[in-house]
Amino acid sequence: MATIERLRLENDAHAADRWAAIAARVHDWVRVRDLALRDAIVLLPFAQLLPLARAAFAKLGGWQPRIETTRSLAAALGPPVTIEAGQLSFDPVVDELQAARLLRSQPWGAAWSRSDARGFAQAAAAVTRTAQALADAAHAVAPGTREAYWTEARAAMPPPAGPGRVEWQLARIALEWASAAPAPASDRLFNLAAPAAWIAIQAGGVDALTEALLTATAGPCTVLDTDPPADAPYADLASTCAPALALCDDFEHEAQCTAAQVLEHVRQGQTPVALIAQDRVLVRRVRALLERHRVTLSDETGWKLSTTRAAAQVMTLLAAARPEAGTDALLDWLKSGTRWSRPGADTTLATLESDCRRQQIGRIAALAHAEIHPSSTRLAERAVEILAPLADVARLALGQWLAAMIAALDECGALLLLEADDAGRQVLAQLRRCGPVSDVALSADAFRDWVDRTLEQASFVPSVALAAPADVVITPLARAMLRPFAALVLPGADDRHLGAAGSGDALVGEAIAAALGLPTMAARRDAELRAFVHALAVPQVTLTRRRVDGNEPLADSPLVERLALALAARGSALSAWRDPRIEQPIEPTPIRMSAPSSPDLLPTSLSASAFEALRACPYQFHALRMLHLSEDEELEREVEKRDYGQWLHAVLYDFHRTREAPQAAEIEVARLLQIAQARRDASSLADAEFLPFAASFASFAPRYIAWLHERDALGARWRAGELRIVAVPPELGGAEMQGVIDRIDDRADGSVDLIDYKTGSVEKLQDKINGARLEDTQLAFYAALMRTQTRAPLTASYLAVDRTRGIKAVSHPNVEDSAAVLIAGLARDLERLRGGTGMPALGEGETCDYCAARGICRKDHWSEG
Repeated sequence: MATIERLRLENDAHAADRWAAIAARVHDWVRVRDLALRDAIVLLPFAQLLPLARAAFAKLGGWQPRIETTRSLAAALGPPVTIEAGQLSFDPVVDELQAARLLRSQPWGAAWSRSDARGFAQAAAAVTRTAQALADAAHAVAPGTREAYWTEARAAMPPPAGPGRVEWQLARIALEWASAAPAPASDRLFNLAAPAAWIAIQAGGVDALTEALLTATAGPCTVLDTDPPADAPYADLASTCAPALALCDDFEHEAQCTAAQVLEHVRQGQTPVALIAQDRVLVRRVRALLERHRVTLSDETGWKLSTTRAAAQVMTLLAAARPEAGTDALLDWLKSGTRWSRPGADTTLATLESDCRRQQIGRIAALAHAEIHPSSTRLAERAVEILAPLADVARLALGQWLAAMIAALDECGALLLLEADDAGRQVLAQLRRCGPVSDVALSADAFRDWVDRTLEQASFVPSVALAAPADVVITPLARAMLRPFAALVLPGADDRHLGAAGSGDALVGEAIAAALGLPTMAARRDAELRAFVHALAVPQVTLTRRRVDGNEPLADSPLVERLALALAARGSALSAWRDPRIEQPIEPTPIRMSAPSSPDLLPTSLSASAFEALRACPYQFHALRMLHLSEDEELEREVEKRDYGQWLHAVLYDFHRTREAPQAAEIEVARLLQIAQARRDASSLADAEFLPFAASFASFAPRYIAWLHERDALGARWRAGELRIVAVPPELGGAEMQGVIDRIDDRADGSVDLIDYKTGSVEKLQDKINGARLEDTQLAFYAALMRTQTRAPLTASYLAVDRTRGIKAVSHPNVEDSAAVLIAGLARDLERLRGGTGMPALGEGETCDYCAARGICRKDHWSEG
């Protein structure tokens, strides 16, 4: 067993100079001991330092040592480790499935999975994290002492005398699972022929595996420590160290200031710039801002594989295969790289989307009996056929699910695109790494969740390197040590993202974790402090933080506060940050109410809703009726009150057109409920979403039949429903009126009653008619239409059908007089519009609150006065 010689290297020089110093120090150490440098091995803490170290040693000339990391050296000594079924794979998602299987093998675990699926999944994740941490710690000791490590670990976890029995059981399962892990590739290092010397460069703290390796060797070895002193981490700061601290207002302000500072360094030629990914969400925003300026970037953190287009192709396929999926999900999938969405493909997909939007077909199941174009029908049938194996409700093995998914991707033509794409190949490779758990049975929902988590935990790494060195390198703080950056920008220097305590292992606790060599909160804090001090050696350092994160206030990071105290102790301070953003004056442009005039766009046909829009707000009429700016509605959405109203209209129409004569109340109620169910099946309304409305209708049916029987007794008879009428009154100068009347009844006195069903508030209807009769344009409009069909006296009313106590009719008095006034007023309005009268945005209150053209008129931005 060797004695490790430890050397110190002060952390007060630029990184390039430090590597020259490191190489010179190693040369001196080897020469003094009369060792052959070419037979020595230099170990580095991480791979990004390899080219820097090799270049520094090459500048000194002569024979070079072998420069590696423990991982790269172990990989060079043999093939990858074979993982057998049931063993730790160190893939978090795969191992969570294995952990769940282990827990279900226990009777209490199986019962837990049935009674509390969410809690059971969290327990499986905790077991996975603890097992991987234990295996990592055990693999960092010499192979000959590993059995002693497991003995010590078992002894450190005695059964608890009080609470914590469940955590102890989970921790022991994790321990035994970790102890059965295959021997790591790093064990080969202990069997390597002894080099002339082991030389380890320490940065970021002691590496347990390197320490074990050097301790087990018989030859000379040394550790060149580049870390700051543990008792005075800021003592070796360079005299010129005075980082700038930028205080920002919020998230977007910090992102803009960070991007501006990085661009300023690039403009001044201070490259490469290290952009520290301490706050990953913020750095993603900064990256987007930098890419707008065509800055060459190298992202060493990678980005989530789940955010690539290839992953989206897979997830849209799985989303469309859900049994309850809507046509929005189907169209998203068909547009995401299938053979029907490629340039030059026929217009079948566009036709299907047009049919779905025109008929508001919201569910895939409704396409089977919808009246759509034959080509749309064929495409829908083919799509359902491809999706069918993935919509299976049975539990299948993970390998079977993956095979079905690959087959579906192949059949729709997406597989070839994925195999030809860099991200696509990585997606497929990541999903195929399920060998150890390919036999685990999963439901369809669990399989979709597994795919989503697998792609979320993996990072996309471009296979093509940059042609030239990047101006900006995005890297974690722990990977910025000893690197020759000209400038460093660290956003997120607040108490939440930098120097926070973090969380420990939930199953073993801090004391046991420290005894077994697992990461503790204190160890993580110390490692982050060392990395932060290393970062301060960069010539230009800028720290940024925001004052608030959403509604929560933020403070300086504890590391920044310690830095400020250390600078103050030597009579210095943090530098004042100068905002490099360029001020651009913008002249105010007052926005006034507009009143467009478009006599040539006046529609030739007016509905009741169009006329009401003209009366409520001329600009709304101009935007929606004359410019046709209405947007397509979502196909897949929650069932709303409007959907219930449309369905109820259809149910009552079916009921009355098939009602030959009054029958007993219970018979008519049963028939009404039967028709309602048939309409629900035809419209494919989701049972869960429609449940509140179904319960409401169940209580509505007997009330409606009771009201109908009372009306029958007064001699009223249903004449027609959902009747479309088109009329061209001579007063309107050729303009056409058209509308659909919900219901028309013949009354015993020879009059004709017009009825409009309403599911809204009866109080609002009463206020509308009682307050100002002429403000109610809908019934008057229908009366004007009906007057062209009959000379019989007309009455009209709203029928409030959504009340908990009975059915309520709200009549429009003297509706024929209102119809005459409406025609005269409409004639005047049309004449003025044809003459070029402007249409200002005069809407107020609810007219604006629910306006589909809200924002087009810019009313919210009008200048006062």
